[in-house]
Amino acid sequence: MAALGWLTPRRRSATARSVLAGEASAEAARKSSQDLLDVVDVPDAQDTDVTDREPEFPVLGDDKAAAFFDLDNTVMQGAALFHFGRGLYKRKFFETRDLAKFAWQQAWFRLAGVEDPEHMQDARDSALSIVKGHRVAELESIGEEIYDEYMADRIWPGTRALAQAHLDAGQKVWLVTAAPVEIAQVIARRLGLTGALGTVAESVDGVYTGKLVGEPLHGPAKAEAVRALAAAEGLDLSRCAAYSDSHNDIPMLSLVGHPYAINPDAKLRKHARDKDWRLRDYRTGRKAAKVGIPAAAGVGAVAGGTAAAIALHRRRR
Repeated sequence: MAALGWLTPRRRSATARSVLAGEASAEAARKSSQDLLDVVDVPDAQDTDVTDREPEFPVLGDDKAAAFFDLDNTVMQGAALFHFGRGLYKRKFFETRDLAKFAWQQAWFRLAGVEDPEHMQDARDSALSIVKGHRVAELESIGEEIYDEYMADRIWPGTRALAQAHLDAGQKVWLVTAAPVEIAQVIARRLGLTGALGTVAESVDGVYTGKLVGEPLHGPAKAEAVRALAAAEGLDLSRCAAYSDSHNDIPMLSLVGHPYAINPDAKLRKHARDKDWRLRDYRTGRKAAKVGIPAAAGVGAVAGGTAAAIALHRRRR
């Protein structure tokens, strides 16, 4: 487990579970990043839009800088785990009533705009109890198949171009998501990125124990993961960039010197305007140099995880 000494001073308090979740995610990301780079599958860069990128950024050859991209509605249209759930349902891994419950959870998180702790805890406990005893490799294998079916054609070309600009400048690029780290790593590898920070479920000898390491990588925990990874990699956060659509990621965006709001929700848009952050909105083709962006609340994280766990459970029965 990552040492607490990795962490640099914080401008806001973080819970012990957020710190633990962030450090665990950073450690998992660093262990997997070399494997991801060994089998890079870089997509065709044609039809991407980089005309509005600031010419001075990212800085070529700056090895103290990196980029951190939220996944849902920032890099990919919709929630990754929602698409994952669709693929599992297609394979008849769980029943219609389970799909209905999953859809209701997705809608609740979107409409509420904030997460009710008790509601999230119930969903999280349900998911973990079902996953317990199943192999990590099974989740990874399913993710590989479903990426091709439901996710590959939902990548925003504009955001993908921004990520490629950092790669072309010689910088590392990381996904940062509340989705399970195993699924996040599949997506990162397919996009040719360095790696992924995601929620870490405890496993022993490749089998899930039914516990999380810390908490889901959401909100403050994302910021802790970025902070821990930056410390371990020797990065200067003031020279790094972060991209997100959601106000829940303001802690992560506030860590870096170059925050970007991508396809924003209302709260992030307002915050970004106040802070003079840059905006990219690829939903309508609108381009703006300096605005802010928000995103849908953590819809894909717990609800999607529940659907994935239910699917694995049904398949084993």
